Amino acid sequence: MQEYRLQKYMADCGIASRRKCEELILAGKVSINGKLVHELGVKVKQGDTVRYNGKIVKPQNKMVYIMMNKPTGYVTTVKDQFDRPTVMDLLEGIKERVYPVGRLDYDTSGLLILTNDGDVTYKLTHPSNHMTKTYVAEVIGKPTEQTLDKLRNGLEIDDYKTSPAEVRIVGEKPQSTLVEITISEGRNRQVRKMCEAVDHPALKLRRTKVGKLELGNLSRGKWKYISIDDIL
Repeated sequence: MQEYRLQKYMADCGIASRRKCEELILAGKVSINGKLVHELGVKVKQGDTVRYNGKIVKPQNKMVYIMMNKPTGYVTTVKDQFDRPTVMDLLEGIKERVYPVGRLDYDTSGLLILTNDGDVTYKLTHPSNHMTKTYVAEVIGKPTEQTLDKLRNGLEIDDYKTSPAEVRIVGEKPQSTLVEITISEGRNRQVRKMCEAVDHPALKLRRTKVGKLELGNLSRGKWKYISIDDIL
C-alpha cells in the first residue's frame, strides 16, 4: 500500500507549501486518525483521516498554476496580521485554494507564481534545486565594472557570503542605473542587501524571471493561468 509523508500529502491537498506544512505539523495542528502529530517523518496511507485545525484534509484533483505581476504595496501571504493588502486580494474567480510560491517583499514588484501543487512549490523553493531568479534593480548612481564584479563573485552580507551571480547593466538614467541580477538562492531581501553592500542602494526592484518562466508583458496587478510546462 502506497504511503506518503504527511507534509507532502498536505501540500498535495493544497494546504500550503511543503515547508509550511512541516511547520504546521510541528506546531501540533495536524492529526491522523484522531491523534495529533508533533514530529516529521510520519506517513499517511490510504484510509487514514488527516485533519488540519479540525477540518478533514482531502486531495485536490485539479492542479492550478498562476503567474502574477505583483505590484508594490502588497504582501506575499494569504493573510496579513497587520491587515495590509495581500496578493490574494488580486485574485478573482479562483475556486481552488492556491498559495504563493516563495515571497516577494512588500516594496518589490514582478513575477510571482501561485499554485496548489506542493511538488512544484518544493522544486521551485528548495535550496538544493538552485532555481534561478532574475531581478532588475534601479540603483542609485552608476556602478563601475569593479563593483559589478563584486556582485558577480559573491560578497559578505550579514552572516553569509552570496553565491556567484550574473550581473549586467540594462539601462541608464541621469541619476540611477538599471542593473539585471540573476541569483540562484533566495535569502530575505538578498538583492537589496547586495546593492546596499556595494553602496548602490536599490530605489526600485522588480523580478522578471523564475527559472525559465518570464514575466513578459503581463500588466502590473494582473494574473493569468499557465501550465506546469511553463514552469519546469
